[in-house]
Amino acid sequence: MNPEPNREPHAQPSPEPHTAPNPEPPVVRVLLADDHALARKGFRLMLDAQPDLTVVGEAADGAQAVELSRTLAPDVVLMDLHMPGLDGVAATEAITAELPGVRVLALSTFDLDENVVAALRAGADGFLPKDVSPEELIEGVRVVHRGESAVAPRLLTRLIGTFVRAARPRAGRADHPLPGLTEREREILLLIARGRSNSEIADELAVSPSTVKNHVTSVFAKIGARDRAQAVIVAYEAGLIRPGA
Repeated sequence: MNPEPNREPHAQPSPEPHTAPNPEPPVVRVLLADDHALARKGFRLMLDAQPDLTVVGEAADGAQAVELSRTLAPDVVLMDLHMPGLDGVAATEAITAELPGVRVLALSTFDLDENVVAALRAGADGFLPKDVSPEELIEGVRVVHRGESAVAPRLLTRLIGTFVRAARPRAGRADHPLPGLTEREREILLLIARGRSNSEIADELAVSPSTVKNHVTSVFAKIGARDRAQAVIVAYEAGLIRPGA
């Protein structure tokens, strides 16, 4: 029996270097709260058309918005402030108190509406008028999901300056409102209340944006503000700045 001829071993292909695929961005889960079915349908069409957004539920009033927030745990609630029964302000307060991981973007028919300030006090992360463009609405949802405030700083200042009554400084403390803040932090809070962005504050104080960011984080922690919107309200109510100033 003839031995088998020598055979060349099959060449094994060199393993290709493993390249990790780019991770897909997380999809933002949105709950719609509006007593008008047509408005909810329009919002759903706009948001569901985006690859990074999805509507997970709809509520027709504030009580339903609170209940669905508990069961669905959305990332963002798009909250109409004017609803029958439990309104959007009360629903916002209940959601943010019980579910701190849920962000609320308030919607109002009017730019200057005292209910908007009440919603910001209650924990809303921003507000938009209901006639905003689809692009502005979509970006607003993304902004609040990132933990930022979806309110133009100067519009916020104008709104709060109109509806928030500055508290009278207590005797002996008129020159030092919010005593827990350092002089620099008080200065930065004042600039925030005047509608300055972080980059504008950095330019005005001749410091780096990262330094301003650190100060802003410290200010928020000391005054118990979740975001810029609440910080502006604190500044007005502490008498640090007066409406129209």
